[in-house]
Amino acid sequence: MRSARRRLAATLLAAALTVAPGGARPASAIAHGEDVSAGRYRFAVLLSMTGLPTAGPGTRDSSCSGALVAPRWVITAGHCFRTADGRRVSRTVAARTTATVGRADLTTREGHVAEVVAVRQADGADVALAELGVAVTDIAPLRVGAAPPRTGEVVRLTGYGLTDGHTPATRLRTGQFIVGRVGDALVETSGRAPRADTSPCPHDSGGPYFRQRRDGVAVLVAVVSAGPSCPHRGPDLGARIDGLAPWIAVTTGGPGGASPARDLIGYGPVVFVALAAVLLPALLLRRRRAGSRRQSAGPAGVACRPSSSRPVRVSDPASTSFSHRRGRP
Repeated sequence: MRSARRRLAATLLAAALTVAPGGARPASAIAHGEDVSAGRYRFAVLLSMTGLPTAGPGTRDSSCSGALVAPRWVITAGHCFRTADGRRVSRTVAARTTATVGRADLTTREGHVAEVVAVRQADGADVALAELGVAVTDIAPLRVGAAPPRTGEVVRLTGYGLTDGHTPATRLRTGQFIVGRVGDALVETSGRAPRADTSPCPHDSGGPYFRQRRDGVAVLVAVVSAGPSCPHRGPDLGARIDGLAPWIAVTTGGPGGASPARDLIGYGPVVFVALAAVLLPALLLRRRRAGSRRQSAGPAGVACRPSSSRPVRVSDPASTSFSHRRGRP
């Protein structure tokens, strides 16, 4: 049921993106937000796409926001990588896609600029991971949260682009938002500070919503997915991240941030022999324990568990009421 709801949410979001009047809007920054000073939120990323194909002749340029979640990986919205007919794809679409990491003021040379060389789309969520051609090792990645967002929780958003729905930003901007309804794949957020109508704009797609812990650590909660024109009061939509944490860890290769396959290929048979020496005893021990559990199981080989051990979802506020909102790539 959970996977079915995720697929439904993704389908409705794709439909909203496809039928948005005037086609896709260019990507942007936070309306009625605040400028970010140099050195803060260095995990923030500007994804610049040059030479995107269009439905007609010619090309266009655009951008999205994102966040560094591993030295070689940036998280963003899935619809930031889509074809001219609106299909999300696991590849770059523009003639050139670059990631600017750790640059609060876009008129400076602070931080790094790296080519995006590969894309991975999440299954059933408007989320993608973009792989960088080089690792960014001097900027701490944003921590990926495993706990779901909570209604009433205050989170922060960073993004690049328009500041009032019309004016392009020249620096990273930020604002605080209150979490509203929480669905299986999507979460509603509404502006809190500096104003009640602080809101994401086009080009904020993929920007990170994150909670700020008391110890100063920032933890990713969601990424900007869709919403009405900006600025505005009322909710926008973010794509939840907590349920994707295992996929993100596998795709990025864990804390090191390199692809798992890349870590193994080229190291030769010695590495594989060493891995087998470590893993084989563990697998044999696991089998012996499993056999012991089967012998002590209840009727028909099913181990007895208290009925209250699994939480039950009482309600799901998610997908259907979200379908009217517009995406902003």
